[in-house]
Amino acid sequence: MLAICPRAELLARWCKAFPDGRVLATSPRTPLAVAPSQLWLHADGIADSDLGRRVAALVAACPGVPVVVISSAPNQYRTLLALDAGARGFCHALAAPELMRQVATVVAHGGLWVGPELMKRMLGAVTARLDQDGGGGLADLSRLTPRERAVAKEVSHGATNKEVARTLGITERTVKAHLAAVFEKFGVRDRLELVIALRDPLAAPARSVA
Repeated sequence: MLAICPRAELLARWCKAFPDGRVLATSPRTPLAVAPSQLWLHADGIADSDLGRRVAALVAACPGVPVVVISSAPNQYRTLLALDAGARGFCHALAAPELMRQVATVVAHGGLWVGPELMKRMLGAVTARLDQDGGGGLADLSRLTPRERAVAKEVSHGATNKEVARTLGITERTVKAHLAAVFEKFGVRDRLELVIALRDPLAAPARSVA
């Protein structure tokens, strides 16, 4: 795990989340001897006009290595700039270490991590487009338990974990556990893929589950 930040003290939460991680003051100018499992770029101080270029350079320098951008003032515009350049995630630099480890797990498995507001917009746009195109019909939810089914339906409408927990009267930890089970049963890696699988079953074949 490698982070790029001009001042190591700005990465206090990151260093706590990944005690074995390394911090570099600037992007390496020569190929790394050993590719890191992930690259995290602290975006504070990087202008909007340069953010995409910096992310793209990291993606090109380490093919196959997920790039996550962190910022003390994340916003949807900069998130989209980073994602468009190839980043797999964007989160707050002051996020709890536990949350950062969740981000790392999601992107390590090929998933995408963005803020809840942007994710809700993305899910809404995808759902509307699939409905407009006719989709393939709603997926068979019989493989899910009643509680997993309820969580999946709430998520498919763009609800965050906190909103799902409040609606169903359960804890966020329980929501995460049910959502992980749903991901496994549908063979998807993140919420966006789940919505596609639920609205268009042909797009994401489900795994067989004993």
